[in-house]
Amino acid sequence: MLVTGKPGCGKTTLASRVAGALGSRAGGMLTFEVREAGRRVGFEVADIATGERDVLAHINLKGAPRIGKYGVNLDALERVGVEAVSRALSEGRFVVIDEIGPMELLSARFVEVVERVFSSDRGVLATLHLRSKHPLVEHLRSRKDVTLRLIDRSNRDRVLREILEVVR
Repeated sequence: MLVTGKPGCGKTTLASRVAGALGSRAGGMLTFEVREAGRRVGFEVADIATGERDVLAHINLKGAPRIGKYGVNLDALERVGVEAVSRALSEGRFVVIDEIGPMELLSARFVEVVERVFSSDRGVLATLHLRSKHPLVEHLRSRKDVTLRLIDRSNRDRVLREILEVVR
């Protein structure tokens, strides 16, 4: 299953709630906004199973690849996020990937693990950047065995209930 929507519509919240409902049967990664004085300054990547977190991107991160105003910490993405997704896959868990977006797609290791997940027989819920034209995202959107849901603030609770019915 893939979920997409505008920034702030609830994709991460939905992914987090699905992971929480599945408990130890779920693994993978979540990304969270980092805010200072009410202003978004970056993102953290978190391992669902272990709770380990690190800075994925920040406005003050120098010497890193940039997406917009954010420097992207590929080491943290690969050490925390990619490892979490790989471990969930190898342990036979339901895999959650939040998010498949421009920052994450800078990592060849991330692209490879997403391809492995979607080639496996594991259940998966992934969130997608709404406007991404990356070849991997286009491929995932076009797969016949994948359900793509567009969420917004008006339907996100209903979509969450529908997804929970399917994954349980």
